[in-house]
Amino acid sequence: MDIRIQRIYDPPSPADGCRVLVDRLWPRGIAKEAAALDHWLRDLAPSTELRRWFGHDPARWNEFRRRYAEELRTGAAAAALDGLRALAASQPVLTLLYAAHDGTHNNAAALREHLLAAPADGATPPAGPA
Repeated sequence: MDIRIQRIYDPPSPADGCRVLVDRLWPRGIAKEAAALDHWLRDLAPSTELRRWFGHDPARWNEFRRRYAEELRTGAAAAALDGLRALAASQPVLTLLYAAHDGTHNNAAALREHLLAAPADGATPPAGPA
């Protein structure tokens, strides 16, 4: 699977393949037409509580990833994750879009890691490097 992440504020490219926004809130200053989205999967975003707790603090990254993986195993997120897995399997390239400034410590990066490391049965991926 070729799964990439990209900041939604970066210009879209044909090399992006299928473009999926994985934030709960629409990014400020981006027109929906300019985003060139194929899908917006809000249910894959971390809960508001988790997002606020994390605050993109690199010191909380490992714990954020663990808690986010738990959220991805329940409710609407689990169903959306199954749909994203199927979408990724049917596309040559899947690009997960996010709005955060930090390109390393964001939900799209954690989701990409989860997709690549966790088997389809929903097992928690290894913590890996921070």
